[in-house]
Amino acid sequence: MGLLSPIASLLGAISPAHIYFVTLITGARLVGRDDFGNKYYRAKPRKGYNRERRWVIYNGAAEASKIPPEWHGWMHHQTNETPQANSYRRVWQKPHQQNLTGSTQAYRPPGHILSGGQRDKATGDYEAWKPE
Repeated sequence: MGLLSPIASLLGAISPAHIYFVTLITGARLVGRDDFGNKYYRAKPRKGYNRERRWVIYNGAAEASKIPPEWHGWMHHQTNETPQANSYRRVWQKPHQQNLTGSTQAYRPPGHILSGGQRDKATGDYEAWKPE
């Protein structure tokens, strides 16, 4: 498998060579980029389908939660308008962040085993349920 790995990474489904080939054959057009460097493409529909094909080339590892909400709507044909940079963002909205579950940046509440494992003492306002 040692020799096969470099070949697979060069010609595999998410390799740059494969992506370039598919983009060239389908006549895809680059539609835009988001703030994270992801590139969004569109191409004519496949034979027998009515909707155009839309896809994303991720900047880095392929992780669906890297797509901001405005581009998610475009990808799923909820709108035909391509989002402009931060056009849908309100001043009170936080910037989009990918799902961090399972990473070292994941949220861990106080008392979590990876955050020290010590919970605060109960304050006495809790009463356990006792079935009758």
